[in-house]
Amino acid sequence: MYERKTIPNLNCGLDLIGEVLYGKWKIRLLWFISEGHKRPSELQRKIPDASRRVLNIQLKELEEHELVSKIIYPVVPPKVEYSLTDFGKTLIPVIAAIGNWGEEHEERLRSLILKCLG
Repeated sequence: MYERKTIPNLNCGLDLIGEVLYGKWKIRLLWFISEGHKRPSELQRKIPDASRRVLNIQLKELEEHELVSKIIYPVVPPKVEYSLTDFGKTLIPVIAAIGNWGEEHEERLRSLILKCLG
């Protein structure tokens, strides 16, 4: 697993939220779990561009930050489900606001991103 070489800067709220949500798929994972997609295979189908390994790493980090909880059912084969913690649920309105902002400025953002890509 990745081992951090530098100590993160945790001096303000933006640093803290960045540290917790840093990861390409974390915001989408939180959103999809909030919508009821709880099994790893469901999350993989919702985010097909992400490898199963990366999703598992990011789910583990979300679990370590107490945003999601993992339930392992004692059946064969093992059944795993994720759900938001009460703490994780507090992020959903923030994620919704960011998503709404992105949709409001979709054309401009898409144009700027494509321009930067060359």
